Amino acid sequence: MKQTTPLVLGIDAGGTMTDTILVDKQGNFAVGKAPTTPGYEAEGFIESARDATDLWNLDTDKTFEELEVILYSGTGMLNTLLSRTGKRIGLIVTRGMEDAVLMGRGLQTWSGYSYPDRLHAVTHAHPDPLVPRSRVRGVTERIDQFGQVVIPAYEHEVISGVKELLEQDIEALCICCMYSHVNPEHELQIGETARRVLAEEGVDIPVYSSHQVRPIIREQSRLNSTLIEAYATAKGREQLLGVEAAAKQQGFQHSMQTMLSYGGLANVRYPRLHETMISGPVGGLLGAKHVGELVGTDSVIVSDMGGTSFDIGAITRGKIPIDNEPTLARFKLNLPTLAMDTIGAGGGTIVKVDPYTHKVSLGPESAGSVPGPVAMDMGGTEPTIADCDAIMGRLNPDNFLGGRVRLNVEKAKQVLQEKVADPLEVDVYEAAEGMVNLLEMEARSSIESIISTRGVDPSEYHLMSYGGSGPLHMAEYSRGLGFSGIMTFPFAAAFSAFGCTTADYLHRHSQSVQMMIGPDMSEQDRDEVRRQINEIWDDLNTRARAELVAEGHESDAVTCEPFAMMRYTGQLEDVEVTAPTMKLESDDDLDRLTQDFETLYETINRSVSSYGEAEAGFTIMELGLSARVEKVKPELTRRPLGSAEPKPEANKGTRSMYYNRAWQEAQLWEMDMLEPGNVLEGPAIVEHPATTLVIPSGDRVRIDEWTILHYEHGEQAQKSADYVL
Repeated sequence: MKQTTPLVLGIDAGGTMTDTILVDKQGNFAVGKAPTTPGYEAEGFIESARDATDLWNLDTDKTFEELEVILYSGTGMLNTLLSRTGKRIGLIVTRGMEDAVLMGRGLQTWSGYSYPDRLHAVTHAHPDPLVPRSRVRGVTERIDQFGQVVIPAYEHEVISGVKELLEQDIEALCICCMYSHVNPEHELQIGETARRVLAEEGVDIPVYSSHQVRPIIREQSRLNSTLIEAYATAKGREQLLGVEAAAKQQGFQHSMQTMLSYGGLANVRYPRLHETMISGPVGGLLGAKHVGELVGTDSVIVSDMGGTSFDIGAITRGKIPIDNEPTLARFKLNLPTLAMDTIGAGGGTIVKVDPYTHKVSLGPESAGSVPGPVAMDMGGTEPTIADCDAIMGRLNPDNFLGGRVRLNVEKAKQVLQEKVADPLEVDVYEAAEGMVNLLEMEARSSIESIISTRGVDPSEYHLMSYGGSGPLHMAEYSRGLGFSGIMTFPFAAAFSAFGCTTADYLHRHSQSVQMMIGPDMSEQDRDEVRRQINEIWDDLNTRARAELVAEGHESDAVTCEPFAMMRYTGQLEDVEVTAPTMKLESDDDLDRLTQDFETLYETINRSVSSYGEAEAGFTIMELGLSARVEKVKPELTRRPLGSAEPKPEANKGTRSMYYNRAWQEAQLWEMDMLEPGNVLEGPAIVEHPATTLVIPSGDRVRIDEWTILHYEHGEQAQKSADYVL
């Protein structure tokens, strides 16, 4: 039995698989995997955790007793939003804004539409509203943009509005007044009146106010954030508490943590749980940054291909960009999120051929974990990319999920023949490779889009490929892009879970402002700006520390880092700037803040960075801070490089693999048996219980001292070989 003390267990519950990673106090880690169980996620979590403990031959109950941290990331709440299965909510708004939900924003209503569909508006449909117009009530009140009360809140309209909404059996009540982020006075009054009415009617439902959920400028995004918090998080919290309860039944003695969209951890009872809705892919970015720092590269493109989706992001000079207004399920939100792009492309993506036009399309539907691909023989009837990989011999039918699932290749072949090959009048193997190539082309196109839209020079970046399907397809979706290096990992299938375990406890608090720092501003006015900034940071600091202390952390362990969202006056987009100090004590400190903004702005926008202070001055649109408590993190073990030839026991023989319209004998290797210094020449297949790495002829893979696998294409592989010689 392995002698170790596990401290951290990370969970990444994806659309198809649930991954766990177990970390001990020395930084060693083990990876477990099991199918996701959407109806009751705790079941898949426990099964995946057992898979991880079995690798170290540990007793599961004792392991849970020793754990200090269990952290969760997943897509359960997002699925609630997408499937429109959330709570029945009512809404009170400023009178005159009753149609705000139906109107939405142009950016969100066209989100997800293809270019042809954006050209032809006849195909356009607004996203289904989370609350229909019939469950919206307006209340006469008005606060202006400066926070001054123009019209008082009419209490009798609040009373009648709440009673009318209760007649429609609402399960939660939302309140969103104009400019409440500047002055929440009316939202507080309406909330107090609404709770009094609820108490008189004997109804116990939650009340959500927008200034508490997200006190940030842009009314529509603040409204969306409030609605989604009320609509989707209740079910999500039930799932989280169910996972926590299952962990405690196994002996876990603490509260479970969950991953926030901006890369921090929070208790599952965290009041703004909508911040966790897109937490899954975030872990991969954190893991990539962690590994990048370890191996000496601070600029990375990440690519995560699982069973359902393909996520892409960029880390530039150690900085992960934050999207302060992401689009989530066609809703614009005031939700700071580590920026990533996603397309529906993965191993479970369903392959379709139109019977009349013979047009081929992939997804966006996925077979998920249930019923899964046809080859898994669990009721799936539609061919998927995973079925194509199995048919071409790239997946081991006897070693899928470590042998827990035996793939029915013949059944997958019959379905692909009937639904794809025959309609296209091609050979079934040619059809399978064509579908896989189509997926890889879409993935490569997504990476190219990141490169072009963010001004990335690929030669300055490494590509990190992970996810259960990432190593299987990375050879082609990375080909010809010109990256400085391409990396994948033995634990690629659980890399997002690994990334989650590198996160600290982190809460982010912010508040919208509008402070102008002009080029000819008087000393007295500059002092007033400093006073206001310091006052807001001090208030946020008090709130953030209190929140973390309430979660069980020591106040002395909390460190706070203030930031400002700034722009040149007259521009439309902000840049997040870390403040040079917690308090701007002098005019020089204010100058340092604006200089840091200019330096960062020049880094991001080199060609237009001359638009400067002398012409426009600066505008601060938001002030905030990040409150952090550090925790134990996994570590990669560095070992000396050994022989280029793998140990004989790593060799598993050969298997026929269909590649480039031809069958070839591929050398089989066991991934966990490979060691630093080993070099693998294609054609080869490297197998792991949770993933498979395919190396076509002419390419090769070398293993470095951290046991990271570096992929080299044709000419690049030859140059590397010449260098070694």
